[in-house]
Amino acid sequence: MFVSDWMTRKVFTVAPDDGVAVAVKLIREKKIKHVPVVKDGKLKGIISDRDIRDFCPSQATTLDIYELHYLLARTKVREIMKEKVSTSSPDLPIEEAALLMLDRNIGCLPVIDEGRLAGIISDRDIFRALVDITGVRHGGHRISMTIADKPGSIKEVADIIRKHDFSLQGILTSYEKADKGSRHIVIRAQGAGKFGPLKAELTGTFKEVKIKKG
Repeated sequence: MFVSDWMTRKVFTVAPDDGVAVAVKLIREKKIKHVPVVKDGKLKGIISDRDIRDFCPSQATTLDIYELHYLLARTKVREIMKEKVSTSSPDLPIEEAALLMLDRNIGCLPVIDEGRLAGIISDRDIFRALVDITGVRHGGHRISMTIADKPGSIKEVADIIRKHDFSLQGILTSYEKADKGSRHIVIRAQGAGKFGPLKAELTGTFKEVKIKKG
């Protein structure tokens, strides 16, 4: 799965010479946090709700509400936007986009294709991807355990689940905080199978089995 599968393609933008009030209006009306700054189809920067909040307090202590609105209309986007912007390509794997956003503590990545803005992927899009990949929206049973890190170990778990007449909705696995030679696995399963025998066989075969019945 790639950024192109999850990014928002309809992007609301402002120009560098637009007043900050234009960005404020977009952020409020469209319920977004980041607005790319574009000129002649090229990305020039980005302005966020945080940039605007950081700019306003320094002025708000000495200005009344009418003067503040005037200031936001007069101040140009280019004066407070961030010019150094982390970006993504459409073919970047979604997990690498999430890692980039996490490591750089940013809430979005404008998506650039052949030098032009093609979309934007935000932390909300990453959350949506996680929800869809795990299958949690469709309910079912959540089965987690620790298994041996060896060929065929995931198939062994899957075969047991299928044997008891459940279907697999999603599989996630991780080595984080797992002992050497082991891995953690989370499977979401659904169906009208025999839950008691399934739970008994899994707990008797694997370590740290936790099942949340859906």
